[in-house]
Amino acid sequence: MGLKINRLTARRVATITEPGYHPDGGGLYLQVTASGAKSWVFRYRFEGKRPEMGLGPLHVIGLVEAREAAGAARKMVQAGQDPLAGRRAAAIATSSIPTFWEAAVTYIAERQPGWTNPKHAGQWTSTLETYARPVLGDLRVDRIETEHVLAVLRPIWTTKTETASRVRQRIEAVLDAVTVQKKRSGENPARWRGHLAVILPKPTAVTKVENFAALPYAQLPPFMAALRSRHGEAARALEFTILTAARTGMTLGAVPGEIDLTAGTWTVPADRMKAKVEHTVPLSRPALALAQSRMKQDLLFPNDLRNEPLSENAMLALLKRMGFGHVTVHGFRSTFKDWASETTDFPDDVSEAALAHRIRDKAKAAYKRGTLLEKRRSLMEAWAKHCVKDL
Repeated sequence: MGLKINRLTARRVATITEPGYHPDGGGLYLQVTASGAKSWVFRYRFEGKRPEMGLGPLHVIGLVEAREAAGAARKMVQAGQDPLAGRRAAAIATSSIPTFWEAAVTYIAERQPGWTNPKHAGQWTSTLETYARPVLGDLRVDRIETEHVLAVLRPIWTTKTETASRVRQRIEAVLDAVTVQKKRSGENPARWRGHLAVILPKPTAVTKVENFAALPYAQLPPFMAALRSRHGEAARALEFTILTAARTGMTLGAVPGEIDLTAGTWTVPADRMKAKVEHTVPLSRPALALAQSRMKQDLLFPNDLRNEPLSENAMLALLKRMGFGHVTVHGFRSTFKDWASETTDFPDDVSEAALAHRIRDKAKAAYKRGTLLEKRRSLMEAWAKHCVKDL
C-alpha cells in the first residue's frame, strides 16, 4: 500500500475530540462521533468496492491492538481475501460452538442408551448441574481453561472428595467429546495425570475411605431370626442377599432362569455384575430353598404390589423398620468377610471369590476361576449355619 502508517500518537488518540475520521495510515482510522465516542475503523479496497470494517471501541481496543488488527486485515486483502467475509465465516463457526452445559446435556443424552444403570444419567446431570454449571455452564467449551475447572473443584476437593473426583471425571469426558467433534482444541484442562495432579492433592490423601456400615457378625444370628419372621418380598430379598453375600443389584434383578436347582447354583449375568463378568454363586440349603419356592415367578423378588423389581431402597427401608437404620445392605458383605477371615480357616482367595472381587493378577485369576466353586460351596454352607442357627 506504500502509505505512511502509525501517524497517531497515544496522546493524540486520548485527547482528540474533533468529530470525524482521523487516519493512522494503512487504512486504519480513529472515528470520533459527535457525542465524543471513539472507535477504530479499517477502510480498504476490495473487488472495486470500499468496505469499512469496525475494529472495536477505544476503551476496549487500544492503539497498539488496533494497529495489529489493521495489519492482519491488510495481509488478508493482499492475499486476495475479504477481511469482512473472513469475520463472518469465523462468526458462523463460533456460533456452532456449544456452551459447556449444552455440551454436557448432549453428551448425557447420547451416552445414556449405553449405560446399564438407568440412574447414571440422573447422577451425571445432578452433579454437573450442582457443581459445574454455576462456573462453566455459560462458557463456550473452547474458552474453558484450567482456572475454570479449578474454580469448580477447589471448594469441594477436601470436603466432598469422592463427589469432586466424579465431577472432574465428568467434566473431562464432556470436554474430550467436544474435542473429538472439533469444537475445541488443545489439552483437556480437566485431565488429572500430569496436570491437575500436580496442583490438587491426591483424593486418597485428603479423604478417609468410609466403609459401608456393617452389622458385627456375632449379632447376625438374632438379626436373621428376626428377619425370617418378617413377611414380604423385601424381607425375603434381604435374607437371600445376606445368605449369598450378594450386592443389592444382583438380587433385585434375579430371575428363575438364573437358578439351577440341580446344580444348586445361581449364575448372575455379566451385565448385572460390577466387574461385568458372569458370576456363579453356590447356594446353601436355605438360599436354595428360598429360590426353589419362587421358580414359577417372573422375578425371584418382585414388588409386593406390582410384578416389577423391588426398588433399591426397599431393603434399606426394611432395615429402618427393624431398628437397624444404622446398617446398610452392602454392609452385610463386610459382615461376611469379617466372619470368614476371623472365624474360619478358609483361604482369603475363597471369600474374595465369593464376594466376586476381581483378582488383579490375570494369570492367577484364570487359574482360580475354575478351582474355587466347591470350596465356595463349603464356605457358603458354613456361612448359612452361622446365619441360621436352627439349620
